[in-house]
Formats: sequence, structure tokens, C-alpha cells
Amino acid sequence: MATKAAADIEKMSFESALSELEQIVSKLERGDVELEESIAIYERGAQLKSHCEAKLKAAELKVEQIVQDGAGNPRPEAASFD
Repeated sequence: MATKAAADIEKMSFESALSELEQIVSKLERGDVELEESIAIYERGAQLKSHCEAKLKAAELKVEQIVQDGAGNPRPEAASFD
């Protein structure tokens, strides 16, 4: 079962997740947070990173499935996994 924080992340857009991840990286790089908070935000950052990677992979698969028909119009094509 997903935690509330993980469920919250699953609902985020790529852009929102990336923005929060950038804020976390900035905080950690500055080093102005206590150890316990650093661990907690690092864990959230790892979840955000995974979420962003999954969103990018899904987008990549969609783009790969777009082909042009005879008239030059893009159309989706069923994915073939050779």
C-alpha cells in the first residue's frame, strides 16, 4: 500500500515533481537542514526522481508510437516489442 506521501507524488505532474526535486537538491546542497530532515527530504527526493523517470519513460513510449500515415499526418501505432 502506498503511503500518503507516495500517493501525493503519484498525482503530481512531471513539472511539479521536478520543481520540488530541484528545491530539495538545493536545500541539501546548502547543508542548512538538520540530519533528520535531510534524511526525510532525501527520501522524498528519491521518490520524486522515480516519479519523474516514470513520467519521462511513458512520454518516450508515446512519442515512439507516433508514426505518419500516407498523407503525412501523425497517427498512433500499436507498440511492437520485438
